[in-house]
Amino acid sequence: MIRRSVATLFLLSPARAGGPRAQQLARSKTELGAKLRAGTAPLGDVFAWLSALYFRGKLAYARAFADPSPGTEGALVMAPGLGLRPPHAPISAAMLEAMGEIAVESEAFVTAVRRDAQRANAEARADMRVVLLGSIATGKYVDTLIDVFGGRLLFPASFVGRGDMSRGGLMLRAARSGNELDYAMVAGAVRRGTRPPKLDKLPHR
Repeated sequence: MIRRSVATLFLLSPARAGGPRAQQLARSKTELGAKLRAGTAPLGDVFAWLSALYFRGKLAYARAFADPSPGTEGALVMAPGLGLRPPHAPISAAMLEAMGEIAVESEAFVTAVRRDAQRANAEARADMRVVLLGSIATGKYVDTLIDVFGGRLLFPASFVGRGDMSRGGLMLRAARSGNELDYAMVAGAVRRGTRPPKLDKLPHR
């Protein structure tokens, strides 16, 4: 397991940007819906609304433990077709609709992610660790990130065998307690494993 007090960049896998839920948000009378129509909705907030517990957990965890290199972002979100964007990056309803047309395993997704990952890797200091908050079983973009970041690309070891909701709950608990998860290298990791016991119900706040 790998835990060091060093600069950390979190990479957050995307929420599903297409479908009825995205359309519902774009039409909604909520404050976030109004911002989306105005083109000022933060990407992270939109994905958290779309994905509920899973992305909300990723966002809370990244905000709790990010420790970026000076002048760099502490977290970047994979935005289909746009590459890597900070959670505060503004998006519009048209941008969300366009993202919904791009599959995670497509060349359009991977090409944009590779471009921005290479830029982030070039700008980061040598000892920065990069932590993927997402499934390591999604081969195409994971393999791309390994190609770019190599051995500095890590993931929470306790993700193996868990479903999306369980991962989301795990990250929310860690963010609230201040106890960072243990990490392992993505390269060479077992990408699928036995499902661990269910987490206790997360208390409401």
